[in-house]
Amino acid sequence: MSVPPHNLENVPDQLGYLVLNQEGAVLSSAGDLENDERTARILLNMVRLACKVRISEDKLDFFKRLSVIFDSFLYVATISNHRIYISKRKLMPKDPVQA
Repeated sequence: MSVPPHNLENVPDQLGYLVLNQEGAVLSSAGDLENDERTARILLNMVRLACKVRISEDKLDFFKRLSVIFDSFLYVATISNHRIYISKRKLMPKDPVQA
């Protein structure tokens, strides 16, 4: 699977990535997400749902990035050039705030 260069390999603390077309087909993948069509389907459904949610009255205003956060990692999904880019990254929690 290959698509034009997308530089997802350079994302800091990345564990893997997926590149999907608008129909949800995996165009490119690597790391923990290599050929992970199940995760691709789940995140594609979440992105499609997020696209339907109105953020403001302005119809041109739509979400830019979707993050799904777990205890030790997170998925970050964004849409660009009719493709969905998903990166799985290590979660680097910040120190708790002392009150």
